[in-house]
Amino acid sequence: MEKPFSAACERNKDPILGVLKEHITHEHKRLLEIGSGTGQHAVYFAPEFPWMEWHPSDLKVNHAGMIQWFKEAKIQNIFPPVKLDVGKDDFPKLKFDVVYTANTFHIMHWKECKSLMKLLGHRLREGSLAMIYGPFNYNGEFTSDSNREFDQTLKARDPLSGIRSFEDVNNNMEKNGFELLEDQEMPANNRMLVYRRLKFVKKS
Repeated sequence: MEKPFSAACERNKDPILGVLKEHITHEHKRLLEIGSGTGQHAVYFAPEFPWMEWHPSDLKVNHAGMIQWFKEAKIQNIFPPVKLDVGKDDFPKLKFDVVYTANTFHIMHWKECKSLMKLLGHRLREGSLAMIYGPFNYNGEFTSDSNREFDQTLKARDPLSGIRSFEDVNNNMEKNGFELLEDQEMPANNRMLVYRRLKFVKKS
């Protein structure tokens, strides 16, 4: 089997790492990556946080490819990937201080996005971080022509996928007990949304 490769991961890894370094501290001991894909991000990011366990996750079909990356890299703080099908599976039975996910919200159906945000609210404790990378719409508008075209491509493949509304995501995160720390502009019309878990879930 040929080792999988994502050009997008290669392009965005340095800007994303910059934001991770702004927010992840030595107090954060365990991170769950949702939708690890090829495993390239884990291999690039985990060595930068050697004190922290990096737990990749994805659909089972993607595990073989990322395991190839992990075996070749031999990075001590990357743990074996876990099966996580959002909407069906729970998080591993561990305490996570950070949950990070990149380019998943526009692939998942909105129902699955809401399931994930609800799960974050249930499983993350006060002070934990949730970091969401990808393209988002604002005030019902695309932020670029390229995002509009990308959305059309996504919907042609799966009508229930597509670029999500920042307002919808933010409202759901707030409803599930999070506050927005940062909405960082990223290259190629992407954003990094950084949330912190509050003590109590806000009532909807």
